[in-house]
Amino acid sequence: MDKLRHDLRHDLRHDLRYDLSASITVFLIAVPLSLGIAMATGAPLQAGLVSAAVGGIVAGLLGGAPLQVSGAATSLVVVTAELVQRYGWRTTCAITVLAGLAQLVLGALRVARAALAVSPAIVHGMLAGIGATIAIAQLHVVLGGSPDPSALDNIAALPAQLAHPNPAALLIGAVTVAVLVGWPRLPGRAGRALRTVPAAVVAIATATALAAGITLPRAELPSWNTLVLPGLPDGPVLGIIAAVLTVTLVASMESLLSAVAVDKLRAARGDTAERAGLDRELLGQGASNVVSGLLGGLPVAGGAIRGSANVAAGAVSRRSTVLHGVWVAGCSGLLAGGLELIPLATLAALVMVVGVKMVSFAHLKHVQRHREFPVYAATVGAVVLFGVLEGVAAGVAVSVFLQMHRLTRTRITVTEQDGTHRVRVRGQLTFLAVPQLTRAFAQVPYGSTAVVELDGSFMDHAAYEALRTWCDGHRARGGWATLAGRAGQPITEPASAHACRPWTPWRNHHCTRTDVAAGSEGQLVGGLSAFQRNTAPLVRDELARLAAEGQRPTQLFLTCADSRLVTSMITSSGPGDLFTVRNVGNLMPPPGTDASCDSVAAAVEYAVDVLEVGSITVCGHSGCGAMQALLGGQGHEPGAQTPLARWLRHGRPSLARLGRIGHLGRGEVALADRPVADDLERLALVNVMQQLDHLMAHPCVARRVAEGTLRLQGMYFHVAEAQAYVLNRTTSTFAAVRPGVAGGVLDTV
Repeated sequence: MDKLRHDLRHDLRHDLRYDLSASITVFLIAVPLSLGIAMATGAPLQAGLVSAAVGGIVAGLLGGAPLQVSGAATSLVVVTAELVQRYGWRTTCAITVLAGLAQLVLGALRVARAALAVSPAIVHGMLAGIGATIAIAQLHVVLGGSPDPSALDNIAALPAQLAHPNPAALLIGAVTVAVLVGWPRLPGRAGRALRTVPAAVVAIATATALAAGITLPRAELPSWNTLVLPGLPDGPVLGIIAAVLTVTLVASMESLLSAVAVDKLRAARGDTAERAGLDRELLGQGASNVVSGLLGGLPVAGGAIRGSANVAAGAVSRRSTVLHGVWVAGCSGLLAGGLELIPLATLAALVMVVGVKMVSFAHLKHVQRHREFPVYAATVGAVVLFGVLEGVAAGVAVSVFLQMHRLTRTRITVTEQDGTHRVRVRGQLTFLAVPQLTRAFAQVPYGSTAVVELDGSFMDHAAYEALRTWCDGHRARGGWATLAGRAGQPITEPASAHACRPWTPWRNHHCTRTDVAAGSEGQLVGGLSAFQRNTAPLVRDELARLAAEGQRPTQLFLTCADSRLVTSMITSSGPGDLFTVRNVGNLMPPPGTDASCDSVAAAVEYAVDVLEVGSITVCGHSGCGAMQALLGGQGHEPGAQTPLARWLRHGRPSLARLGRIGHLGRGEVALADRPVADDLERLALVNVMQQLDHLMAHPCVARRVAEGTLRLQGMYFHVAEAQAYVLNRTTSTFAAVRPGVAGGVLDTV
């Protein structure tokens, strides 16, 4: 019992240390950001600090996402500015209170998860439109002018403002932007140390020091005694209702999406705590908005910027979020004199950069790949031209129109080549296409070989019945029929109601939902049963051929044992294609290592000398627990005795290589499409390169490479993005693989 109490006290002190450090980091980010948002809305600057303190304390205590940090809502800058302009500050506070009450009702009704069903194209389009509006408006302040309430007026006035800027304001704003953009990219070990100080703090401090002695508009913080508290809503009833709905919708969507994003970041670093409770989070956000509005603060929402900074700083519990709110509340009065030295151009530049970041090009590419760009564009345009609520409505309307259009547009063609008839279906297969489908099937002769290629994401029951009936009839008449997806890849026939492509997870598999007592064994047996019923009949012939001919794989694939890395899925491979070796951390110990590593070396020797594979791929992945353990020094130091610790010692060369990269400041590994997220991702990339070097140290590999009959390839898979990256060893750069890229893009040795 004494040992248990000692361990609990030790864990509490350990967690509190991380939470305290993270809370200070988030506090340093939240103060300038809150002031900038308040300035951009036209509200009293003190209102931004009120919302930060209330969001931290109230939402931190009551919310369902422990590591999410709430404060002044970035996505509501445009909406709040319009409300202040139209109704005044007291009515805006009352609208915030009413929106909070509406959030409490929605949370009690448990509709939070349903809110995430809104198309991502609409959500990202809304955020992008808001971000563009914010950036354009704050650019006027950076140039020394003042923005108009209308985004169109700001765009129209921009050429004249650019022609006659205020040189001092422009200089201060440019310095702020330069520091914000450049600070996170400082190279080397010294750069990593400096980056522990938030970029916003450095930018504000640098610009404020540079502006000393220059006459510029500066922040003015009213005293707490002069805060304007809410009054009864004064305005048209319909207008007030529309405003409340807009604030409720936007604040809720931003909070829920941010909670999901922070949850993913927490999972990526190996945190096994339970997932965020979105309904509770909505209740916490509602309570925060009620309190913030009553105290004269801005609308509150969870923010991805503050939340991701909290996770990156090492926070482990909601104490970090609450403490950040306490620091804001306690220091806002003490630091008032220093805060009033900040030029408004600096705050405007800070908010402008935040607005630009809301226009995510990564999301734009994602939307375009899923053919949702018209929805995104309509939402962005309507938000900029008319407002947030109108933009969301326009996005929903375009989305509905596109879905209806796709459901009614299906192309079916029949071709014959080398005795095989191909029935190609392009588009959604619904009951409307059944007559066209049956006419196409009538062109396929009895007894022939037929392949039905389905290039769509939806098939309703009527189309499924027509397809199954024809397949059964064609086979009964002596023919051969199979289904295929895009590019002719085989797919599983929809044999049951729960069939799901590209796979069905155990947790969603109807046939594996056994009683609790059966546990994981029941899941395994249920999955095997599903395989025997649905998949085995389709692959039995191919497996019989492989059993008779023996295996002839062309690739050795060395990857991590992580359950989220499904090699056959991400490589679109089947039986007989890959000779796979998996271990913790995708490590390849060099020759001369202790005998415990013989199993990995034996697999490589067998693949290279016996199977004569043509290439070896080393594949790392995001959120790797082995890389996390190496970074944290968890048990792999000399003298560690557990099997896992002894194995992880083979990853120490990768850790040393990462240190050399930071020390020398050259040859740094990189991603071609985006910055490397953090040291965990950087180590995973470096580890791939190090294991390729270890492979070359094995004589059998070196000999085949020298003969030109074996290639070595590096790969990195980002689990959350479902994105594969391949290595160019010449530039130490991993480039994303995109749809339509032909073979041979991997860099080889």
